Amino acid sequence: MGVDECARSRVFRFGGYHWCIEFYPYGWWAANVAGKAMAYLCYLSKAGSVYTKYTLSMLADEGEEPVHSFDSSEGVFSPAGNICSGKELKPLPELVDGGFTLQYVLTICTNVSPPMELPGHLERMFGKQRGTDITFRVRGREFSAHSFLLAERSPVFEAQLFGPMAEKDMARIEVVDMEPAIFQMLLHYIYTDILPSCNDQGGRTTAGMQQLLVAADRYGLDRLKLMCEEELCWRIDEETIMSTYALANRHHCNRLKHACLLFLMQSPDVLGTVLENSGFNELCMTNYLPSPLKGDHVPGTNKRRSHPEEETDPGKKLKRTRYFFWW
Repeated sequence: MGVDECARSRVFRFGGYHWCIEFYPYGWWAANVAGKAMAYLCYLSKAGSVYTKYTLSMLADEGEEPVHSFDSSEGVFSPAGNICSGKELKPLPELVDGGFTLQYVLTICTNVSPPMELPGHLERMFGKQRGTDITFRVRGREFSAHSFLLAERSPVFEAQLFGPMAEKDMARIEVVDMEPAIFQMLLHYIYTDILPSCNDQGGRTTAGMQQLLVAADRYGLDRLKLMCEEELCWRIDEETIMSTYALANRHHCNRLKHACLLFLMQSPDVLGTVLENSGFNELCMTNYLPSPLKGDHVPGTNKRRSHPEEETDPGKKLKRTRYFFWW
């Protein structure tokens, strides 16, 4: 073997990255080490840079005792197969007689921070309801909470609980026009900054996300509103397009409105059906209720539950007109 000729190990995987070892008995011109035996640890992955510590040893053919060991080194390996850990093995004839083994002891250093504990602690605090000082009554169901946390998270709660018009005795508050499951999801977000997982009370259904968006807008939780809007963009279908568009129009959700219009433009059959609906124009311009949760109806009747202040005033219907969609 001459200069620039090497013996290469098999490619092996360690720490989620690919590596190999190369040995140049007579050196490598590119590294300006011609005539000197060199060993290299090669990084072959393209998954980004990795910080390592490594030690190279030469083992005799007869045993595992190192004939020669090099000091521990450390460095950052870059993608695209860069070779950056060369070691000069000299004088090679004096170290070995016959075969030998090159051994790299490699350590990948990761700087992984421990997971955040505060969201979990706050969620447990919400579940245990320890130290709560306020109770909300939502259609017969009660929820206890911490007023200072609600006020910090929501400008509406802040004004309601600590503003100039707040009453001295605010221990119990009646919440109207909202389902208990939605209010529970709202509180879960306030305490944890994340949406709860799916449950058996309407939860993360399209109807649940529509009503949660309304609740987020009502209490000034802009981030939650955007989260609901983003999820609803992926839930648009033939059954929900009208209610979703009306909801987006009413609550000024431009991204959701654009997603609805794009869905209509890409679905000619649905667009034709929607435009043939005599109430679509009025629907898009008036107060339209979000889809009801499962079981959200007036007991003893076949009518869905509605709320007086949210109903469309029949006396304010607009004249039928023709709409053109542009984007």
